[in-house]
Amino acid sequence: MNKPATILQLVPKLDTGGAERVAIEIADALTKAGHRALIACDGGVLTQAALRAGAEILPLPLDTKSPISLRGNAWRIGRLIKEYEVDIVHAHSRGPAWSGYWATRKGNVKFVTTYHGVYKENAPFKRRYNEVMTKGHRVIAVSQFIAGLIKERYPEAQARLRVIPGGVDTAKFDPAAVLGDRSARLAQSWRLRLGAPTLMLPGRLTGWKGQKLLISAMALSKHQDAIVVLLGGDQGRKTYVQELIEHAGRLGVAERLRLVENVEDMPAAMMLADVVVNASTEPEAFGRTIVEAQAMGRMVIAADHGGARETIRDGETGLLFPPGDAAALASGIDKLLDLPLDLRITWGRYIRTMVTQHYAIAAMQDAVLNVYAEVLESERLF
Repeated sequence: MNKPATILQLVPKLDTGGAERVAIEIADALTKAGHRALIACDGGVLTQAALRAGAEILPLPLDTKSPISLRGNAWRIGRLIKEYEVDIVHAHSRGPAWSGYWATRKGNVKFVTTYHGVYKENAPFKRRYNEVMTKGHRVIAVSQFIAGLIKERYPEAQARLRVIPGGVDTAKFDPAAVLGDRSARLAQSWRLRLGAPTLMLPGRLTGWKGQKLLISAMALSKHQDAIVVLLGGDQGRKTYVQELIEHAGRLGVAERLRLVENVEDMPAAMMLADVVVNASTEPEAFGRTIVEAQAMGRMVIAADHGGARETIRDGETGLLFPPGDAAALASGIDKLLDLPLDLRITWGRYIRTMVTQHYAIAAMQDAVLNVYAEVLESERLF
């Protein structure tokens, strides 16, 4: 971009999630490049992180799917566009995207979307609701997997499609940067046992993330001293949390299960993991926690579908297992935990090198800013 621009990003809430963190990382890149970064949202636990990145937070009730509320938010976004002289509106979620789309159409402002999810289309209404994520002047896909899905569902969007994989801050996610007793404090609060292997599944507590599958694998693994840490908030899913506890109890592994709320210091948390698990029973669009774990030199095993097929080279930078197969997951975990310590360390360094070369956050940030420049230079709006 040849001159300072004002970019308004839309997310429902700044809660812990890949889309929200991407919005913050883009805001950081914008402010460092001399642009103005606005984020409209309905608050959230990552608000302070966004402010530290240089974003200006504009409170807006975007955490809704109500058609009436979406129309009301379109009017509110239209006012923000005029007040802040916004050049581009960038939507990261479907509800806010509809509001942003209507507002930009009326205000003759450029519109960008990032397709962060698989977005099921098991009903005509769902297809219509999801379609807004392809209405941007540019549509960003977070992986080749998602790009292929968009081309299949919405071939008319192909010319506007740009693939920009997620990135990881390799300066923050660096084993050498985790100093002091940061990890030790977490180990103590989680009641980890000295010398016992630790398996970690980072991700919000919801069924498709595969926490129940990992508990089942836990019971099948030959490493019966291993501790499993399920790291993520339940976002009100108390019934599901109780199901996990009861499932662990039935399998006789409840005493080795740790349920941990969201942790701000993820690098220190991942330093405690011998193996990081992604057990999602449905395909991940990208799988941010995989590259974060790889940057920390951790061994990773993930379900063999979705974005994981791009971030993991099976047997080289991690292991893949058939989705939903608890026995295969247990076997893979055993294979990793059976490796000698010196081989784990050597392999971890190699894994970190690979992720630094292919998924550094700066590459993602530069690519998004290039999309903004491309959009601003374009004559065509929609």
